[in-house]
Amino acid sequence: MASIWAKSIVNLQVLAVFFCLMVCLPPGGGQKKKENLLSEKVDQMMEWSSRRSVIRMNGDKFRRFVKAPPRNYSVIVMFTALQPQRQCSVCRQANEEYQVLANSWRYSSAFSNKLFFTVVDYDEGADVFQQLNMNSAPTFMHFPAKGKPKRADTFDLQRIGFASEQLAKWIADRTDVQIRVFRPPNYSGTIALALLVSLVGGLLYLRRNNLEFIYNKTGWAMAALCVVFAMTSGQMWNHIRGPPYAHKNPQNGQVSYIHGSSQAQFVAESHIILLLNAAITMGMVLLNEAATSKGDVGKRRIICLVGLGLVVFFFSFLLSIFRSKYHGYPYSFLIK
Repeated sequence: MASIWAKSIVNLQVLAVFFCLMVCLPPGGGQKKKENLLSEKVDQMMEWSSRRSVIRMNGDKFRRFVKAPPRNYSVIVMFTALQPQRQCSVCRQANEEYQVLANSWRYSSAFSNKLFFTVVDYDEGADVFQQLNMNSAPTFMHFPAKGKPKRADTFDLQRIGFASEQLAKWIADRTDVQIRVFRPPNYSGTIALALLVSLVGGLLYLRRNNLEFIYNKTGWAMAALCVVFAMTSGQMWNHIRGPPYAHKNPQNGQVSYIHGSSQAQFVAESHIILLLNAAITMGMVLLNEAATSKGDVGKRRIICLVGLGLVVFFFSFLLSIFRSKYHGYPYSFLIK
C-alpha cells in the first residue's frame, strides 16, 4: 500500500513540474526563434546585396544562407571557375551576362528581398561542387524558397545559351519574378556602321569617274558566298541564343568545340562549319574551272585533283561532325 502511495506522489510531482513548465514558457518559443533566425538571414542577404548585385559565397555561406532552412527567398547561384589558372573563357563571358542581369534586378523598381543572385567559385567552394556532384562550369541553379531544387531548377545552358534575356525568362518561369534587362549603352555597332558607310562613300567618291567595278560579277558572287557561309554555319543562331564559345571541363581541363547535341552548338563550332563549307565550295570551283577552261591539260588535271581532294576530305569531315551530333546517323565517308 505504501509503495502505491509513493508512486502516486511521484506521478503527481511529475505532472506538477510539467504544468509549471507549460505555464512559465512563453507560447510559440520555437516559432519565434525560427522567425528571428529567418529575419537575421534576410537582413544579412540584403546588406550584402546592397554592396554588390552578385553575392560571393564560400562553402559555409552557401550551406547557411542557401541550403539550410528557414528561408522565404529564392536564390540564383552561378557555379563557376573565374580564376585565371582555370582558363575558362566561357565562365568569364557567362559572368558578364550574369552581372548585367543581377544589376538589372538590383536597380529596378521591383527589387525586393524575395530573390538574390549569388556566385560560388570553384576555388572558393570546391566542397560545394563535390556536395552537388557538379563537374562542369558555368552552371546556373535556382534554389526555391520552399523545398529542394528540381530538374527544371538547373538552367539548360548548353541548349539555350547564357544571354541575360534567356536567364531572365528562366527565372520568371521558376519564381514569377519579372526582370527587365537593362544593358549599358554599347556604341560599337553604331561606330562600325558609320565607318563602313564612310569607307564605301569614300571609295565611291575616289572612283566616281570609273564605277565599272560595281558591275563586277565576281565581287558580288564573293559577297553573296560570305553571306551564305555565315547563315548556313549558324551565325544567326549564335546571335539569337548567345551560346558559349566552347566548353571546358573544370575537372580535367578538356575543351569541347563541338556540341554533343543536335539541338545546340558552340560559337567555335559555327566557325569550323564555315571554314569547312568554304573549303568544299573552293573545291567545287576548282572542279568547274578544270572542266570549263581551255588551258594546258596537265595544269587542268592538277586543278581537278586538288578540287576533288578538297571536296572529298572536307565533306567527309563535315559528315563526321554531323554524325557526332545526330547520334544514330548511318552514313559516313572516309572519316568516321
